[in-house]
Amino acid sequence: MTDKAQKLDAGAWLSLPDLKNGNFDGTVFRTQVSVLRYTQEAYGAGPSLHVHTYPEIFVILSGTALFKIGEEVIEAQSGDVLFGPANVPHKFKNTGSSPLETLDIHLSEKWTQEDLPDDDPDW
Repeated sequence: MTDKAQKLDAGAWLSLPDLKNGNFDGTVFRTQVSVLRYTQEAYGAGPSLHVHTYPEIFVILSGTALFKIGEEVIEAQSGDVLFGPANVPHKFKNTGSSPLETLDIHLSEKWTQEDLPDDDPDW
């Protein structure tokens, strides 16, 4: 970790021109935290079932979502914060008529993910 303040310009980690998605690894600041900004505009769409070897924190910036973290199904909306433990499969989807925007904080120097088969017919 560095003891000096640093700045990462938006264009260095967010997709241009809309700045709606992007990520940076903790290596940028020499920390054990990586960050993803995720936007899903389509109702019912979102990341498929996957797992990380480290914990993840989801901050709902706007919209509404349905999360499945392990066996727990959680409704979330703008302003909510959710926690996903390490090695627990999870997924989420937009449940509103407006875009779902999240800031996903990965407690790891690098973002790694294992996609899993998903046979949940009710999702």
